[in-house]
Amino acid sequence: MAFTAKDVKELREITGCGMMDCKKALTETDGDREKAIEFLREKGLATAAKKSGRIAAEGIVCAYVSDDKKTAVLLEVNSETDFVAKNSEFLTFVNNVAKIVADNDPADVEALKALPYEGSETVGDKLTAMIAKIGENMNIRRFARVQGNVCTYIHGGGRIGVLVEAEGALDTDEKMEAAHDIAMQVAAINPMYLSKDVVPAEDVEKEKHIIMAQIKEDPKNASKPDNIIEKMVGGKINKFYEQNCLLQQEFVKDNDLKVEKYLASKGVKLVGYVRFEKGEGIEKKEENFAEEVASMIK
Repeated sequence: MAFTAKDVKELREITGCGMMDCKKALTETDGDREKAIEFLREKGLATAAKKSGRIAAEGIVCAYVSDDKKTAVLLEVNSETDFVAKNSEFLTFVNNVAKIVADNDPADVEALKALPYEGSETVGDKLTAMIAKIGENMNIRRFARVQGNVCTYIHGGGRIGVLVEAEGALDTDEKMEAAHDIAMQVAAINPMYLSKDVVPAEDVEKEKHIIMAQIKEDPKNASKPDNIIEKMVGGKINKFYEQNCLLQQEFVKDNDLKVEKYLASKGVKLVGYVRFEKGEGIEKKEENFAEEVASMIK
């Protein structure tokens, strides 16, 4: 089957691949567009595999809330560079995937990748095609999906995302504002726990052990009786709760109030939160520009 320059141009527009790659694909498939697309996707798979070993620690955290305000999603998708994370096609993909999570409730990332994206293309297929087209490794890292009374907050253009869930409906502007305030606090302070009631016993015992060792290291405490030492430990454990448990923290907008008391004053009871920070826990590769240039010259 013969093909023309117009066929090459149209294939390029459909796939986003280079002109010569499109021409080769049409040549290899005797001008059959569908087979040429499949050929390029197969090539894209090979290209993506080469890039999969590269560290993707940039990207974005996005939030999606359903129209009925009852389902919310936090999603982190990583890329190698911040530049790609600002690409409109990348952002469209991320937002579409967040909606797919909300609509389909996949069990995990692998199940998400198997879901339909557009036509016969799956989410995983689309991700692979984008890796081939944009030229960077990308990765759908994680997501959280919550159904209930939800509020989301995105900080720093997608650097941090927070989702909070309340027990009752956030059905007034005042309640939603209160939930939003606390989502901002979670973004800023990153508490370890929702409240002191959910801190694992082993974490408390570990902290007590550390506190006791610190107290005994201070010569001023050598002659203090055990009951005084116990009170000192108790006081420091309370301080630990205030620093690390969201509901026991000072409310950042009013230091005279604890978060729990502030929320109660607005008629809001918080039951959970999720916080994603872009790239947290991913070991980033340290680039040495001078060494890179020297290796290129050699």
